[in-house]
This record gives sequence, structure tokens and C-alpha cells, in this order.
Amino acid sequence: MLVGMRLILVRHGRTSSNVGFLLDTGEPGADLDEFGHGQARTLVERLAEHPIEAIYASTLVRTQQTAAPLATALGLDVEVLPGLREISAGDDELAADATRYIGTLMRWHAGEVHARIPGGETAMEFMERFDEAIAVVASRTHDVAMVVSHGAALRVWSSARVRGFVDELGSGHLDNTGVIVVDGSADEGWQLVSLAGVMNWRSADDLVED
Repeated sequence: MLVGMRLILVRHGRTSSNVGFLLDTGEPGADLDEFGHGQARTLVERLAEHPIEAIYASTLVRTQQTAAPLATALGLDVEVLPGLREISAGDDELAADATRYIGTLMRWHAGEVHARIPGGETAMEFMERFDEAIAVVASRTHDVAMVVSHGAALRVWSSARVRGFVDELGSGHLDNTGVIVVDGSADEGWQLVSLAGVMNWRSADDLVED
């Protein structure tokens, strides 16, 4: 039985920055590459079982491009919510060395919620604005909504807010157009229903999920 609403969280399709392992977190960000556009088109069939009533994306163009094929197929508009954007890389924006970025996320996981890259944001700041965006989605009269966001943002938020996510993800990471399906509400919390598109770590570069 559906409790509250169903939220379908999707990581965007592949970009040139993903291929080049660049910390691409600023607006407008890289476009989807040809392969990424293909991944976006597959979502029409992959998510056909879900009666999606609304689609949301971040301010970075790759999420909007990922949402576009399904939105067209369903006759829906894509609503842009700034709070869904990727965790900021601050002064390391577009760097190929993700050491400080990864280190900061690991410090958050260890409880150092005020840690930040210079020019970036703390865990508290990130969670506040992502929670607010999800609360906007949950406040609408949708039974099922899709949110297209980013790898690090979805991993950090889901780890903190979705029961069962950490155990199901294990040591893997959410690949491009990976899908997290959850049921619940902003008030009562979220429960993992399914997780698709998880890849095992191949190298440290896989941590750059943007």
C-alpha cells in the first residue's frame, strides 16, 4: 500500500564532465553527451510502470535534458527547483582532482556537518536546501513525482533521509540515470522501494558522481 506519495529520484544522464572526471557542479553545467541523451530516452520505457504526474529538475541543464524525453512522452512540463542542484565544489569547480571534494563528503558522513571546501557549502546548508526542494514536491497533490538531480546530492540526501538506502547501496554508487524509488512524505520520512543502476567502484574517480 502506498504511504504518502511515491518519489522517483533519478540521476542525470552522462556528460563530457563525467567522462573527464571533472567536478562540474556550477550552473549551467555540461550538456548531456550523445550517450547521455540515449540514456535519457530509455527512461520513457524504464519508468513506464509508474503513473508519473509531475517532473522536477535542478538548475543544471543536464537534469532538464534528462527529464525532457519522459516529459514529452507524458505531456508534462519540467519544473526547475534550485535546491535540487549538485553539492557545490566551491573553489575546486571544474577541477580534475576530486580529493578535497571526496574528503569533505567523507567528513560529512563522519559527522563533521560544518566541513566545507572553500567557496562550497556545509552538509547543513546542502541538506536544508535539498530538504526544502523535496518538501515543495511533497506538498503538491501528486501521488507519483519524478525528481532528476545529481550523483553526490542524491547519495548524501538519500543516505540521511531514506530508510534502507545505505544498506541497499552498499559499497556501490549510483550510475548515470540510476533510479531510487521511495515512498513516504516529508513529515513521516521516506522508505526505499527499489534501487536500480548501482555500479561497483572501479577506481577513486568513480566517487566524482556530479
